[in-house]
Amino acid sequence: MVLAVVVGAGAGLGSVAFRWLITTFTHLFSGHADYASAGGSANPHVPWLGPFFVVVAPVVGGLLYGPLVDRFAKEARGHGVPEVMLAVAQRGGRINPQVCVVKALASALCIGSGGSVGREGPIVQIGSALGSTLGRVAKVPTEQLRLLVACGAAGGIAATFNAPLAGVFFAMELILGTFSAEAFAAAVLSSVTASVIGRAAFGNTAFLALPPFHVQHVAQYGLFALLGVVAGVVGVGFTRVLYWVEDACDWAWRGPEWLRPAAGGLLLGLVLLALPEMYGVGYPVLHKATQGGYAIGFLLLLLVGKILATSLTIGIGGSGGVFAPSLFIGAMLGAAYGAIAGHLIPSTAGNVGAYALVGMGAAFAGASRAPITAVVILFELTGQYTIILPLMLAIVLAAATGRLLSHDTIYTLKLRRRGIDLHTPAPPGHLGTKWVDTVMEAAPQPLPVDTELRAASEELTRSHHGVLPVVDAHGHCLGTLTARAVAKALADDPDGQPLRVGDLVQPVPVITTQMQLATAVHALAAAPGTGLPVLDPGKEHLVGWLTHQGALRAMRGAAPTPPAAVA
Repeated sequence: MVLAVVVGAGAGLGSVAFRWLITTFTHLFSGHADYASAGGSANPHVPWLGPFFVVVAPVVGGLLYGPLVDRFAKEARGHGVPEVMLAVAQRGGRINPQVCVVKALASALCIGSGGSVGREGPIVQIGSALGSTLGRVAKVPTEQLRLLVACGAAGGIAATFNAPLAGVFFAMELILGTFSAEAFAAAVLSSVTASVIGRAAFGNTAFLALPPFHVQHVAQYGLFALLGVVAGVVGVGFTRVLYWVEDACDWAWRGPEWLRPAAGGLLLGLVLLALPEMYGVGYPVLHKATQGGYAIGFLLLLLVGKILATSLTIGIGGSGGVFAPSLFIGAMLGAAYGAIAGHLIPSTAGNVGAYALVGMGAAFAGASRAPITAVVILFELTGQYTIILPLMLAIVLAAATGRLLSHDTIYTLKLRRRGIDLHTPAPPGHLGTKWVDTVMEAAPQPLPVDTELRAASEELTRSHHGVLPVVDAHGHCLGTLTARAVAKALADDPDGQPLRVGDLVQPVPVITTQMQLATAVHALAAAPGTGLPVLDPGKEHLVGWLTHQGALRAMRGAAPTPPAAVA
């Protein structure tokens, strides 16, 4: 319970810092607090570019966050929530601590430079990484570590949206996937703590200030029900397009991954030039749609534009969430639906804003199939209890429609594409539940890269591995040297120029302590000797040795040989 409060405080402070970063970078790249509502005006920092600065901004942003993500935390790429779900379901709640900083910077740079994504995915990953790091420092059991990860997610949502209840149910329904008294209590403590900090920084007001909506005619329930079904279809469609575009980007890009966001940023910039309302998260545009400020045709254009812009932002390697885009898409759909109903049956349809609000929750439910979270978060974001009955009706129908059309949600489909199914967890003792640092052995004495080959052959003779790691003068692991390669070199030229280890070193696949054993065994199967070096999370220093025997012992559940310090 104490740790849950500390995690909540960290998530709350992280949310404040993250929102400040987004505001700062948005001002820096666009010259406006939120360019989505600026109507395609020029950036006052570079007025000579006019509205064409939006073509350059995503490219510059990509040049900044692309190398950052590629070098320090590749899991910070994308929308973040699937990585947290995977960490809880199959990695014992383990998340790399550097994700906190990298995700905050990368997502703020992406959103600030025009990326059409949301901020909830990043803050969930940031809060969860804080919870994981604190739990590992405190050496809590695995079940409590998973719970602290969920507490971080709850605190992040609560502080960002001033929605403490929604934070709790988001953690229960999407991150943990289960409800228990202990988990609920811990998530509540974290959520409340983060909300107190968030309200101190941002004020205690509803996220969207809307006039009260009422169901004026009983026939409206039929209209809301139909909207739920349509929104469920659109939510699934958004999911499919998101990953189709990502596949297309994977197919088209052949350059280094760190450059991909900048190169793809040019395409995103062209979309923003044509439709500047897609710049960033887009909450001002969403708010205006709920007030009936757009024509039907433009609402549908905004819907399609958001699907394309968000999919492109994620596909090019951007960092940001898909929750806010799903709300945006639902608001445009609902507002257009309500306006059409108002034209067809003006005496029955009622206020357009009510349909926009219901569409927001229904589209998110259709994409995520998290109906409880959708109901609670829409209630807290708007403070609209008067619309709760049609909201519940539409959200449940949208979730059911999404289930009929797709086995996966917008979050789980990303994992299934990697061959991971969260609904069928691996049994105890399976490789997928183990980590390299839990099964690695003590590393053999490494060979300095400048060692003469004859001296190295003597070391290999004394070693039972048939292969030894090679390190440079700074202790960085360069690869391995096999006894077979040494024997062949000495036999081919026994009296020639003396060779050194560096002449025969063989690069090997990188295996780190933070890698799942199920992934590492693929590299191990092709290893030239009896094992492979295990590196630290920074992928530089030798910390252990992974062998075929160690992997087999892991399958049987036997304890590995404890790793020892490497000289």
